[in-house]
Amino acid sequence: MEVLRPKKLETHSGDQVIPWARRQLELAHEILDNPGGGLLFATQTIGQVRAALQERDADRWAEVVSILERAEDQAVHREFEDSRQLLTQAIEKLSSK
Repeated sequence: MEVLRPKKLETHSGDQVIPWARRQLELAHEILDNPGGGLLFATQTIGQVRAALQERDADRWAEVVSILERAEDQAVHREFEDSRQLLTQAIEKLSSK
């Protein structure tokens, strides 16, 4: 195998981050309590979305980031229903921005 260069990193600049983040959170919502790695993938996804929003505009996304922090914490503690409710809130807030 020949490696020529690293794969281009998709950064979703500007408001392009919104549909990407929304879809990622929808996926996390769906698989949160799936056996075989759902929790791991979902919490990783929540953290990636949280970090991406914070990195792009911490002030604009402060409320969504706070919700995602709580959703991730609830998921880790296996409070799946609470985590899903928080994910739904975050998705709604993303949609309204």
